Amino acid sequence: MNAASTDSSEPGPGELVPAAPSVELEKTSSGAQIPAPAERTDGGRSTAPRSRSVLRKSRTDNFLERGALLLRAFACLFSLIALAVLASNKHGDWQDFDRYQEYRYLLAIAVLAFIYSMAQILRQVNRSRTGKDFVAAQYSWIVDFAGDQVMAYLLMSSSSAAIPITNHMREAVINMFTDASAASIGMAFLAFVALALSALISGFKVSKQNYI
Repeated sequence: MNAASTDSSEPGPGELVPAAPSVELEKTSSGAQIPAPAERTDGGRSTAPRSRSVLRKSRTDNFLERGALLLRAFACLFSLIALAVLASNKHGDWQDFDRYQEYRYLLAIAVLAFIYSMAQILRQVNRSRTGKDFVAAQYSWIVDFAGDQVMAYLLMSSSSAAIPITNHMREAVINMFTDASAASIGMAFLAFVALALSALISGFKVSKQNYI
């Protein structure tokens, strides 16, 4: 037998030998070698999508927190203007706001709305600076939602009660007293709008909480 026919699998002179694919190997504790993973995973899934989801949630929460703070600041300002204008609306005889229970009701609710909005602003500022809240974390969103809802309802109720008597007066006479009354009602309504929008944000936060 010829030597050339003894091993046909050996390459002849001038022939190229195909290179075997290179695989990174790493040793296990038993001494065996296994291919190294291409990238770090968590439970078989890449951690990159989870990181993007966490970042997106953080940005959304930050945006909602700032929006709620701004709306409550507007509610605080509008309710302060409403109570200041109405409390100073005294011009003698029938032109005194405290002679009408509708205006007294409006003034009381404006005071409550101002106190509530200011307390919420201080609470949010303290939470953003120190990371601590006066209310337990699992109940804070419910407290916000319930507070915004109640105050928005009271502002709308008091404004609705004061509108008919103001319109009746303005049909007979239009003067500084009726103008101030109308302005106070308008400010209370704007405070209602601000707290109603804040209630929507609070409700969205409540819907995203996991209580299980």
